[in-house]
This record gives sequence, C-alpha cells and structure tokens, in this order.
Amino acid sequence: MALAQGKLEELKKKVLFTFLLLIVFRMAAQVPVPGVDANALKSYFSEGGQGIFDLINTFSGGAFKRFSVLALGIMPYITTSIIFSLLGEVVPQIQELQEDSEGHKKIQKWTRYATVILCCVQGYGMAAMFEGIRSPGGVPVIPDPGMLFRVTTMITLAAGTMFLMWLGERMTEFGLENGVSLIIFAGIAVALPSELIQKMDLYRSGELSGIKLLLIVLVIFVAFYVVAFIERAFRSVPVQYAKKVIHNRVYGGTQTLPVRVDTGGVMPPILASSLLAAPATFANFITDESLKPYVNSITDSLLPGKLLFNLFFAALIIYMAYFYAPIQFKTKKVAEMLQKNNAFIPGVRPGNKTKEFLDFILNRLTFFGSLFLVVICIVPTMVTGQTTQFGGTAMLILVSVSIRVMMNVQSFLYADRLESAYKSKGKYSGAKRRF
Repeated sequence: MALAQGKLEELKKKVLFTFLLLIVFRMAAQVPVPGVDANALKSYFSEGGQGIFDLINTFSGGAFKRFSVLALGIMPYITTSIIFSLLGEVVPQIQELQEDSEGHKKIQKWTRYATVILCCVQGYGMAAMFEGIRSPGGVPVIPDPGMLFRVTTMITLAAGTMFLMWLGERMTEFGLENGVSLIIFAGIAVALPSELIQKMDLYRSGELSGIKLLLIVLVIFVAFYVVAFIERAFRSVPVQYAKKVIHNRVYGGTQTLPVRVDTGGVMPPILASSLLAAPATFANFITDESLKPYVNSITDSLLPGKLLFNLFFAALIIYMAYFYAPIQFKTKKVAEMLQKNNAFIPGVRPGNKTKEFLDFILNRLTFFGSLFLVVICIVPTMVTGQTTQFGGTAMLILVSVSIRVMMNVQSFLYADRLESAYKSKGKYSGAKRRF
C-alpha cells in the first residue's frame, strides 16, 4: 500500500508540474514585444485585421495578435523537426544518425540551431510586417520603426520560441505528455471561455439566432465524438511469435500489431494550415501598387471558408497525410524487428514481403485517415459559416491530445497496479524473486 501511495504522489507531482509550466507559458504569452502600441494593435485586429492571421493566432494561443514575445509560438521548432525527419528519409547519412543514440543527440542539436535561424528570419519579417500596420484611426502599431526595432524584435521572438522549446522539453521529461503538443493544446483551449462568452453576447444582442447557436454547439459535439472515435481506432495485424518456455511459463503465440487509422495524427492539418497562411504573410511585403490588386484578390480567395481555400486545404492535407504517415510508422523497421524476434505475419514471408504487406495496409489506412482529416477540418467550418474559431483543426488537436494524456495516466496507474500485484505474490522482489 505504501508503494501505491508513492506512485499516487508521483502522479500528482507530474500533474502539478505540467499545470505550473502551462501557467508560465500563459503568463509569458501576455508580455508584448518592446516598442508596440498595444491599443493600436488591438484596434487593428478587432476591426480591420481579422481573417488572414486567425490560423496563426490560434496555434500561438492568441500571442500573435498581441504581438507577444511568444508570437512565433512553437511552430518554428515543429517545422525544423519535420524537415530533419524528411531529410532522414532522403539522406542516408542523416538516417544513420537518427538510428544511433549519439547521432540522435546531434540531430537534436542541429534542430535547435536551425530553429534559431528560422526564428530570426520569421521574426525579422514579422517586425517588418507590423511596421506597416496602422489602426483604423491611422495610428501606427509601431511608433518608432527602424532597424533597431527589427533587430530587437528578431532577437526577442527567437528567444521566446527557444524558451517555449525548453518548456516543452521539461514537460516531456517530467510531465504527462509531449510538451509541444501540450503547449499547442493550451493555446487553443485557453480561448474556449472567451469564445463561449462572445457567442452568448451575440445571442443576447440578436446578432446570432438561437438556431445558429444550437447548430454551432451540435457541430462541435459531433466533431468531438467523431474525432475521439477515429483517434482510438486501429487495424490489428495478426503476428505469430515463436513459443518459448521460461520458468515453466509459455511465452509467444499469436499477438496483434496495431496500426492507427489516423497514422499522421494532427501534423498534416497543421502543416497544410501553415502553407496556406504563407501567401497572406508574404503579401504584406509587396509594396508595388500595380501588383496590389492581384495580390489582394489571391489572398482574399485563400481566406478560411472560401472555396479555393477549402480545395487547396483538402489537397494539402491528403498529400501531407501520405507524406507523414511513413515517417510515423516505419514499415521497414517493423519488418526487421519482427524478423529478429522470430515473428511473422501469417501467410506473409518475413523480410521484404512483410514490408510490402505493411506498406499496403498503411496506404489503405492513410487513404481513409486523410479523408477523415479533410472532413473534420473543412465540414465544421462550412456548416457553421466561419462563425467560430474552433474549426476542425482546433478540435482535432484538443481531442487527440486529451486522449493521449488520459491514456498516459491510465498506463501509469495500470503499471502501478501490476507492480503491486507482483510484489504481493512475492514474485517481484525478495530473496526468492523469480524475475
């Protein structure tokens, strides 16, 4: 019982540590970049700056529209991590480093360096962009623009992203779940109360009808249920292991290899969203008046909810799902692992044939998984008419991260129960322990 109590205290410490770091994240997200007129910035986004940067602002937890020190969020680190993962599939030298423990540390170091470089580039571009923004009343958001402001902002934003990366690593090491996922989750979840209050105010003022409000709530609940169901769905591949007798016990036999339906997870929609937000960001750097009308028409057609945006979004999600799924589920490694452990899939020869069979299953599951991502990321926005910022991508992140946190807690408790059961039977410790 003392062991169980100790495990319970350890779980409480993990939960408390995670919440404390999330509070630190939310406090840092309120600190603005030096040299910004907060009132002019708030006026711009409340009246004239909506739509273009909503997606970026959602992933940064509202830090982008406050031009906070965390305005870049954790996305630069995610981008560089994915780039090195993709390079590992193409460059054999990087793949060898990823498979070695010391080489993996080198890859992590290179990823951090690349994140700093990317943050500096994005931070400088963001500073230049905000220098050209004015509130509807004509007040500049940046009262004293210039090279000093741009360099200061570049360093500040890069430091903010690296601080977020450090927080995420601490959460992963001492908390409940992957820290990067929790940071994105917290940034989206923190906007939920204000969103509900805003909808109720619109309903009381008559700007939002009761039927429309009921439809929004219904769509959100249905989307949450569908995401929760699909995120826990997997295809069980039967695997036959050679039977072994250890300490009068028989091990081996038929087991299953689970392959998730949504193998890519939340990354395909996030990557697709980032790519679609790029044209609107680069459009702010174009100063040629003759090109402005054409650029504005393109960016307006790529706003969330528009037909062209939905078509490109769906195509990019499908492409990213097929591109990212093999990175998450490496069929070659799984086939080699099965062969080394004297295991095989019934009816399939070990080695290359096993890899081809797993590739076939992964491609079919990715097809249905990509269709699920397209439906869940586009249909709720189409039904609600872009009247809520909790679109399919945000709900997908909220539900999937919540499920993984709960599964980690359950695994922790089950491991404690199993450890206590073995100790109570005298098989876990003591002079006559069997293992």
